[in-house]
Amino acid sequence: MIMETVTYWTSVGSPVGPLLLTAAPTGELTSLSVTGQKGGRAVLDDWRHDPGPFREAERQLAAYFAGELKEFRLAMSAVGTPFREKVWAALDDVPYGATASYGEIAARIGASRPAVRAVGGAIGANPLLIVRPCHRVIGSDGSLTGYAGGLERKVRLLTHEGALRP
Repeated sequence: MIMETVTYWTSVGSPVGPLLLTAAPTGELTSLSVTGQKGGRAVLDDWRHDPGPFREAERQLAAYFAGELKEFRLAMSAVGTPFREKVWAALDDVPYGATASYGEIAARIGASRPAVRAVGGAIGANPLLIVRPCHRVIGSDGSLTGYAGGLERKVRLLTHEGALRP
């Protein structure tokens, strides 16, 4: 028997543009994309539009953008290789208002120095922008390198969190 997997979706407004959220039937958030995102998701015909499963995510995102929430506490399920999942989990340890370099993320997961490029690729493939804070990862020299949502959004998010001065 083949079980059909349903993907639920909704769109939420934000100061960095519309956010596309997807969830599994269990209610776990499976992706958060922004318009024009490199590798971002687009609504498919067989997805079901239903804002119901996203009420808590919407509430927490509103609180985050209002400056009232510093840590998301959402049920999330991002599927990737074991290496990617390890990198994505390390992103959750970079606190609000702070940054970490790609090398620091590699060290946190026990990856070798040559693996920094692979760490960068895994961060770039993060399907849960904002709630899994890949925007907090910067170059070892402090430069704002790569962000799938665009560097302008990265600057806005880091400025919002106080990691950058306006």
